[in-house]
Amino acid sequence: MHRADVRLRVPGHEADLRVVRHGHHGRPLLAFPSEGGSAADFEDRGMLHAIGDLVEAGRVSVFAVDSLDGWTWSDNSVPTDERAARHSAYHSWVEQAVVPWILDQTSQESELITCGVSLGAYHAVQFALQRADLAPLAIGLSGNYDPTTWNSWGDLGDATYFANPTAYLPGLDGDHLAWLRERLSILLVVGEGPFEVSPTGALPSTRAFADLLSQRGIRHELDVWGHDSAHDWPWWHRQLAHHLPRFV
Repeated sequence: MHRADVRLRVPGHEADLRVVRHGHHGRPLLAFPSEGGSAADFEDRGMLHAIGDLVEAGRVSVFAVDSLDGWTWSDNSVPTDERAARHSAYHSWVEQAVVPWILDQTSQESELITCGVSLGAYHAVQFALQRADLAPLAIGLSGNYDPTTWNSWGDLGDATYFANPTAYLPGLDGDHLAWLRERLSILLVVGEGPFEVSPTGALPSTRAFADLLSQRGIRHELDVWGHDSAHDWPWWHRQLAHHLPRFV
């Protein structure tokens, strides 16, 4: 299986984060890890094996990235608005460094899919909402889409507002909302089993976010798995393997 990797500098932060490519051809899939995870997790945690037939067949090429959560959303020592401001540096890294590298690797063969698990689901959906021109399809597995529920403290300003889709989507209107309705599709998958309600909040947040997308008329699907479906890798394997074939 073709494999390549690169380290790219984060704007405004002294860090080089890693991107690992798996596959030789096909629709590019930008994969975000779970909280604090790395670019190696997609392979090490079994996600690559779960969709290996699609990769080997040249239907999808996976680009897995490091997280920067330890400096952004997971750093509870700083107020939420500072965490959100730091998140913008990570977003800029994906937008200005990762996506151009993906396009160079793939010769812009087809449009990008973003995908993530747990906190990575937020990253996948948030990036697609912000840059649907680059990524018109997002797949969120067991996500919580409201950053103010993540050990939030301090005054909330513009940085938090624009990093929180549950806050800014209700205010979208006019041409931009019409364009998102035309351009973007979001797939939300979550289970009803262990850790999907507490402590992650994934199940209630995913349902509430799907309701919000319905209210705003943004194309989406909500797929709720059963009470055996846990907030864990074996279930994310199954969920991605179940849904991805129809998009690639």
